[in-house]
Amino acid sequence: MLVLLAGIFVVHIATVIMLFVSTIANVWVVSDYGKASIGLWRNCTDLNCDGALPYANEDALKAVQAFMILSIIFSVISLAVFVFQLFTMEKGNRFFLSGATMLVCWLCIMVGVSIYTHHYAAGDGIYAKSHHGYSFILTWICFCFSFIIGVLYLVLRKK
Repeated sequence: MLVLLAGIFVVHIATVIMLFVSTIANVWVVSDYGKASIGLWRNCTDLNCDGALPYANEDALKAVQAFMILSIIFSVISLAVFVFQLFTMEKGNRFFLSGATMLVCWLCIMVGVSIYTHHYAAGDGIYAKSHHGYSFILTWICFCFSFIIGVLYLVLRKK
C-alpha cells in the first residue's frame, strides 16, 4: 500500500510539473517550415518569442488560458490536500477530497484543451503547414494522468 501511495504521489508531482511546462511553454502549434511556434501566450519565430499572438484578443484563447491556470491551481491544491489527509486522516477512510479536487483539475484540463483543439489546433490561418507541439501533447498526457489519479484517490483507503 505504501508503494502504491508513493507511486501515485510521484505521478501527481509529475503531472503538476507537466501542467506547468505545457502552460508556460509556447509550443502548442509548430510550423513545418522554419523555426516558428505558437503557444498560449506568445508567437515565437527563430527563437525570438516577442511576437504577439494574431488572435490574442479572442475570448476562446482567454478561456483556454484561464482553464489551464485553474487546472494547475487545482492540481497543486489536490496534492497539498493529499499530503494533509495522509498525515491527519484516520485509518480506513478514503481520500475523497483529494480525488474530487483532482477530478476538478481533470475537468479544467478537458475544457481548456478542447477549446484550444476546436479553435486553434489545426493551425489554419497561422501557418500553411503545421503540427502539434510538445506542450499540446503534454496537456493531453496530463489529462489522462489527472483522471487516473483522481479515480485512484477516490478508490484508495488509508491503511
